[in-house]
Amino acid sequence: MTQLLKNRFVRAIFVSALFLQVGIWVRNFAVLLFVMEKTNGNALAVSLISVAEFAPIFIFSFIGGTFADRWRPKRTMIWCDVLSAVSVFAVILALVYGGWKAVFFATLISSILSQFSQPSGMKLFKMHLQEDLIQSAMSIYQTIFAIFMILGPILGTFVFQKFGIDVSIAITGIAFLLSAAALTFIPADHSMEKDTKSTTLWQEMKSGLQYVFAKKELKLLGICFMAAGLAIGLIQPLNIFLVTERLGLPKEDLQWLLMVNGFGMILGGGISMAFSKKTPPQKLLVLGMLANAIGMAIIGASPVLWITLAAEFLCGFFMPSIQIGINTMILQNTDSDFIGRVNGTLSPLFTGSMVVTMSIAGSLKNLLSIVTMFEIAAVLFVVGILFIMPIYNKAVPERMELSKDQA
Repeated sequence: MTQLLKNRFVRAIFVSALFLQVGIWVRNFAVLLFVMEKTNGNALAVSLISVAEFAPIFIFSFIGGTFADRWRPKRTMIWCDVLSAVSVFAVILALVYGGWKAVFFATLISSILSQFSQPSGMKLFKMHLQEDLIQSAMSIYQTIFAIFMILGPILGTFVFQKFGIDVSIAITGIAFLLSAAALTFIPADHSMEKDTKSTTLWQEMKSGLQYVFAKKELKLLGICFMAAGLAIGLIQPLNIFLVTERLGLPKEDLQWLLMVNGFGMILGGGISMAFSKKTPPQKLLVLGMLANAIGMAIIGASPVLWITLAAEFLCGFFMPSIQIGINTMILQNTDSDFIGRVNGTLSPLFTGSMVVTMSIAGSLKNLLSIVTMFEIAAVLFVVGILFIMPIYNKAVPERMELSKDQA
């Protein structure tokens, strides 16, 4: 831990992540509550928020990953945060003149820019950290996200209810600018001297797909991604019915399940960080997938609140193991020149699979039952494990590029 926090890159990227999470959660809940207020809870209007957030993943993820491989990652991340802030401040002007629907624009633009920024961040982890530090750094990084899974909704709701949409959007813009400012302290980009003019954008996109299909580890990881996405999408829309139908409780009690799951993620992130150096990422991934399979099976079968809460905690506790394992495996098995395109290929597999099962979850529940749905999700996690097992005992590959800049 001490060695990590002495690293200039680690300090800067973590501070940036804190500001970015503040901005994202304040924006997300301010926009959600504002649209609910303006439309009297219109389901179509609320669903458009999710469309604005997830649609760019399909459209821009691979394109953004390709450009991330062509551009300097530090500069790309800074400009993405700055442009996100500019778009947010433009929304404030629109709100002044009565164009309240512009709030969708803030979510859409920020989501598009994140498809360029996120793979650039992955490249920076590869560029500035030694192999033995990457997994520990990823553990802390994921713990930051887990903390905001609990604090974010509270913070976003408080800011909107206390100050309204104008101040909420302004805070979002300021948070993005502070994130960009933190990123300026990252050491200068290096090992980026390749001639980007020697190949076209289309050629690089094609070579990125060929790279993924040529590597056994990445292909298996992609299938695992799809299985996890299908499982999560199948049950995510049904949590409210789990509370009302299976447990026989008021719908408001859903918050307790989410809170317990969030606390599990925070604790699990800390434990994963402590053991990350001793545990290969593929073993972390299998452990996380197995625990979530067991947890989902228990959640679906249990009619007792405390058992359901215990299973929710189990799922949350091991969720960081999945995230850390996947991100570390991508970094360890991918050449620096292809990180953006690999990330841009695998991420839509997860999100696309999740959206597919989310779209049919309601209809399937009517045909089957809430119990059956959760058991199917558990089986899908087991399927994901089966595809990872061929590389379960694979040794960690040698680092392709060792950073000499450990300032």
